Amino acid sequence: MIRALLAVRRATDEAARRKAVNQLKNQFYHECRVWHGYLSAFAFIALIFFAATGLLLNHPDWLQGDKPAARESTLTLDAATLTRALAATDPATALAAAVSDATAVRGAYRSGEVIDTDAMLRFEGASGSTDVFIDLATGEAEISRQRATVVTVLHDLHKGKNTGGVWKRLIDVIAILILILSMVGYALFFALRLRKATSLRLTAISLMLFGGLYWAFVP
Repeated sequence: MIRALLAVRRATDEAARRKAVNQLKNQFYHECRVWHGYLSAFAFIALIFFAATGLLLNHPDWLQGDKPAARESTLTLDAATLTRALAATDPATALAAAVSDATAVRGAYRSGEVIDTDAMLRFEGASGSTDVFIDLATGEAEISRQRATVVTVLHDLHKGKNTGGVWKRLIDVIAILILILSMVGYALFFALRLRKATSLRLTAISLMLFGGLYWAFVP
């Protein structure tokens, strides 16, 4: 009799444990579905943008066009501005700030060099670039502004090149969201009991495919 009661109790405990485990699994998969939906909605535009720009960058000839002509202009910096800039710890940076204050330039200051009575400044950005040559004896600056092509703009936005810190941080956030979205979506495969084995086989095949293509075709 006692043995029978113990057996019943063990069976009851086992059934309760299995029920609790199943409830946790169901709750986990429910949360995965909810968050997968939210993350998909939030990252939808970003996924389209980076997929489309990646495709276009892989085929730059699709958007091939004539390079825009550079716009040339001149500017004269006054003697006081030149004196303050040349007395600064970094004269090239000070000259770049003076030019930026005096006229519109494409891009952010990237590099500069002061040699004897000449200065060369370079501005770069996703929208284009600007080269400035300054005669320090007269203060006359020759400015050449080059507008970026569509391919160049997409390349910079896709890679975060010449886009500033905010856009780069946005790319980091999007990359993290896509990683979480992918892991949550992959976890949902395990909710499909009849397709779990197939999903795992497809994962293994995709890994072997990527590895094989890299080994065989990437120089």
